[in-house]
Amino acid sequence: MQDSPDSSHGFRVGQRVHSSGDSRRIGTVKYVGPVEGYSGTWVGVDWDNGEGKHDGSINGVRYFHAKSERSGSLVRAPNLSQGISLLEALEKRYRSKSTSDEEADEMYVLSTSNNRVSIQLVGKDKIQDKLSRFEELTNASLAYMGVSFPGIPYQINTTVPNMKELDLTGNLLSDWKMETKTSNPNFLSYWLSFPSIHLLESSLDVGKICGQLPALQALNLSNNLMSPYKSELPPLESISILVLNNTGVDWEQVELLRQSLTAIAELHLIRNNISRVLPMSSSFVQGFNSLRLLNLDDNCIAEWDEVMKLSQLRCLEQLYLDKNCLNSILYPDNGQQNELEATSYKPFQNLHCLLLGDNNIGDLVSIDSLNLFPNLVETRLSENPIADSTSGGVPRFVLIARLAKIKVFNGSEVTPRERKDSEIRYVRLVISRLHANAEEIKQHPRFSELKSLYGIEDERPSTGASGPQTIGSGFLSITLKCVGASMGEKQPLTKKLPATATVGKLKFLCESFFKLKSLKLKLFLQEEGSPLPVLLDNDTSSLMDLGIGNESIILVDEES
Repeated sequence: MQDSPDSSHGFRVGQRVHSSGDSRRIGTVKYVGPVEGYSGTWVGVDWDNGEGKHDGSINGVRYFHAKSERSGSLVRAPNLSQGISLLEALEKRYRSKSTSDEEADEMYVLSTSNNRVSIQLVGKDKIQDKLSRFEELTNASLAYMGVSFPGIPYQINTTVPNMKELDLTGNLLSDWKMETKTSNPNFLSYWLSFPSIHLLESSLDVGKICGQLPALQALNLSNNLMSPYKSELPPLESISILVLNNTGVDWEQVELLRQSLTAIAELHLIRNNISRVLPMSSSFVQGFNSLRLLNLDDNCIAEWDEVMKLSQLRCLEQLYLDKNCLNSILYPDNGQQNELEATSYKPFQNLHCLLLGDNNIGDLVSIDSLNLFPNLVETRLSENPIADSTSGGVPRFVLIARLAKIKVFNGSEVTPRERKDSEIRYVRLVISRLHANAEEIKQHPRFSELKSLYGIEDERPSTGASGPQTIGSGFLSITLKCVGASMGEKQPLTKKLPATATVGKLKFLCESFFKLKSLKLKLFLQEEGSPLPVLLDNDTSSLMDLGIGNESIILVDEES
């Protein structure tokens, strides 16, 4: 149900508003009109945060459809704000002399007796004075200030001519283009005389703002619910960084943006429920000739084929796909590449960073596929089944050993020392498994290469045999450290232990070494570069089975 806008307040269906006194509580007007049993005009709002009172119906009468059962409210107009202009927000943010109660409350520290001690910000007045000189302002943050329209037409450029970075996160923006219904030739005086009419008949034109800020390079429109657009947008030639996180844009709209963003280098599209990549005129996304970073974190992409549609972006160096629904990774082999469009450009030719954390990847074939990316040196696989060693996945050292070229893994540098230790440990692990199943070598593409590189022997000599010592008969230097709360301070011990010693046997030895007979122990392997030690939870596995190498550190803890 819709009604004509209330003439006294000017609300319209589809308009973005926020709660009076709380610019972070934002919603969309879904209804304007009477409510049965109550006097006057009401505004039905569907709140972004879902914190309303109903689904748009009251006492059996439906006034609008909210997105959830309790995201809707019917509100009196004075309890809502239609927002302020961009220029008003700049004045309020950078020229206001008063300090808000919230800001004042933050300007203190707690003493040792838990009393508030006010603090003075040295140089604050000088900084504020510099920020208030708009002609010198190059960066502005107007997040959650209720910005809904530009202000006096064409005044933005003369007010902030040197603006390079503009953050408009969480405002009331929704439209890319302004369509003004009036044909009055004296529009400026008309607008000044009737600002409420301006609000009714036009909306913030993102393209025009960019046009009035010729120096603007970075624009953040996150948490603004942008209306879909079906035609080309005006050129946004100066923009090199565009952030559209949680704005509701889909890939069709991204394709239309492509024709305007001729210089775009970074495009952020987090939390937009994107599940498909839909190129406009080809099997692969074309254009974006300057795009180096594409952020698709926290979307709904489940098929690797959708990711492959991005593989012909020639300048793409960083692709973020954390928190999607991917089950596998597949880099095309030569046969598949021949099926791609005729090109000498290899898929993801210049990609050096691929983040895949918190997906559903659970197979080692996908991990090995990462070696085929021509220039990939950084990846993230944390919070995938394959990286969860406590639930059937593999530990960090195995992943590092299998990924030959990776220099940064899960956010931490893979040092030469860690790579060497991981690869040696991995070879030992594979050798221990090959004795039980020789066919397993097919599952380890790098095994032969690494075994030869480090000169590791795998044969089991007879007792007393001379020559190189093998891992099957060798001893390992292991440092044991007590970390349990009730163990007291005990000096670390370094012991020579047989590689065939099991975790259960090592626990028994630790009880003896540290006189811990009354405690139930658990052991952890402390790995270089790993943020957390790895629990050794299988008492029957040997040090050799686990790939534990010489000079390893094992932490001795107690069961809680």
